[in-house]
Amino acid sequence: MLSKTIKLAVGFWALCGVALAAPVNVNTATSQEISAALSGIGPAKAEAISQYCQANTCSKPEDLLNVKGIGEKTLEKIKADLRFDQDKT
Repeated sequence: MLSKTIKLAVGFWALCGVALAAPVNVNTATSQEISAALSGIGPAKAEAISQYCQANTCSKPEDLLNVKGIGEKTLEKIKADLRFDQDKT
């Protein structure tokens, strides 16, 4: 019975479209793209990241520590999905 409950719960989460993180180039992405791609980053933090990286061209994850609301814990959660290529493609 418990196994069936777990399977139902997993199926429910899949149907709800639980957001999964995806790689995103923070230098070229819009705030909406950043928010959609990075787990735990909402519209306000995504906008702050976008504005900061447009003004300062980020080249490494640690650059985002200069963005208000991004601390060590948040950076660790999103680091694997951050991209910094200067190429717009």
